[in-house]
Amino acid sequence: MKTTMFFDGGCPLCSREVAHYRRLDRGGRIHWVDITDQPEALSEYGIAHGTAMERLHALDEDGQVVSGVPAFVAIWRQLPVYRHFARVVEGLGLVPVLDWLYTRFASWRLKRRCRDGACDLPR
Repeated sequence: MKTTMFFDGGCPLCSREVAHYRRLDRGGRIHWVDITDQPEALSEYGIAHGTAMERLHALDEDGQVVSGVPAFVAIWRQLPVYRHFARVVEGLGLVPVLDWLYTRFASWRLKRRCRDGACDLPR
C-alpha cells in the first residue's frame, strides 16, 4: 500500500513543507491528500477533520493510521535522504521525545490557523 499523507493545504508552513517532500518524491511513493480540498478523504479512515487539523496524520505502508512524529517517520521512510533520517530517529529512540515537541508546536500552529475560523475544532 502507498503511504498517504493528509495535510492542511491552507497552512502556508505546511504547504511549503509538503512542496519540499513532493519534489523529493520522484517515484510517486506517497499519495498526497490536502484535507482543505478533500476533507471527505479522512472519513474512510475514521479520522475527524478537527483531529486531522490538530496534528499530521498519515497511512503508513501497512495501511495503519499514524499521527504526529510517527506520521512524519512513515513519510520520511519513502523519501531519498529522509529514509536515513527516519532510521536514525527510530534507532536512537527519539520518536517519543520528538513527538512531545511536535505536539507543542502543533498546538501553537492550530491556534494560529484557527484564530480566524479557518478550521473545525474537535468538540
